[in-house]
Amino acid sequence: MPDARCKLVPMPSASPRLVRFGVFEVDLDAGELRKNGARLRLQEQPFQVLAVLLESQGRVVTRDDLRQKIWPADTFVDFDHSLNTAVNKIREALGDSASSPRFVETLARRGYRFIAPVNGTVASPVEYAVGDPKPVTALHPELHVPVPHRGVVRGLFALIQIMYLVFYLSALYHLRDVDRVADSFLPGWGATAIVVGVLVTGTIGIPLRFYLISAVGFDFRKLGDNFRRLFPFILALDQIWAAAPFLLLPQIGIGMAFAATAALLYVPFSERTLVRMGYGNF
Repeated sequence: MPDARCKLVPMPSASPRLVRFGVFEVDLDAGELRKNGARLRLQEQPFQVLAVLLESQGRVVTRDDLRQKIWPADTFVDFDHSLNTAVNKIREALGDSASSPRFVETLARRGYRFIAPVNGTVASPVEYAVGDPKPVTALHPELHVPVPHRGVVRGLFALIQIMYLVFYLSALYHLRDVDRVADSFLPGWGATAIVVGVLVTGTIGIPLRFYLISAVGFDFRKLGDNFRRLFPFILALDQIWAAAPFLLLPQIGIGMAFAATAALLYVPFSERTLVRMGYGNF
């Protein structure tokens, strides 16, 4: 007999349908737009337009589609003016711009498109497995992982920055020991190059990590955009410092040095994923 627990049946949703992007959250059931938990003022018609755009995230929504969904056929209004006003109010609430949009893009003579990645939704109705009290978990639309709490994401990102900051400060404080270890397996100019590399990259990396820690600490809403531009440099810097465990070769052995280096090689990509989870415009 088939296992009854595998059967999914719709149940009334106890949770609101939520859509998150960047620092914003839209409660589709309550008709509310929130920024960092604080409710923003947005009238009913602009909110309806925003909801339609979010439902079609990444796809063009034509002006005719919006007319049919929001403005009934028997409503006598200046549709073009009303739609333009609604979109302007959405942009005003989101701090967006028509000339350089981060959220709502205008396509001339066609319509509009919501271009920022949406972090996740809680669908309604929620599907439950029979006999299982837990709902099916909502997934991130691009990363295909359960949508985490932004506080957890920001905390993990900050811990990674602190880890690198400790690396830099420790290496610079023990620069003579670094020179001694480097000279043991690359005497002469090789050891000098390693010491200079540690000195230069550590000196550059310290203010970079302080910036990223402060940005995530203050929940800087443009962190996603800035991290995207900095990522090639961060990737190169982190790949160089992935070899740092070999400076501890006498203490940890070659096996542990290879294992630590292999783990550190993937850390910058973890940073990028965390930024995409917490700051959807990356």
